[in-house]
Amino acid sequence: MAQDLVISVPEVQRRQNEGEIVFLDARNPQAWAESEEKLPGAIRVPADALNEHIQEIPRGRTLVAYCT
Repeated sequence: MAQDLVISVPEVQRRQNEGEIVFLDARNPQAWAESEEKLPGAIRVPADALNEHIQEIPRGRTLVAYCT
């Protein structure tokens, strides 16, 4: 069974800077366009188009997907 993982914001930033964590912005195009919040370096792939963009997602890293 999976366990919850809680890490600090500085730890997330460090891991992202070192290439260990990749963020996947899975918001739909309208939500993305209307938002002022965008994570630098996040890969943007709408959830309904994931299969079309699967090759763009790096392997061997922790993937953190988010959407609205």
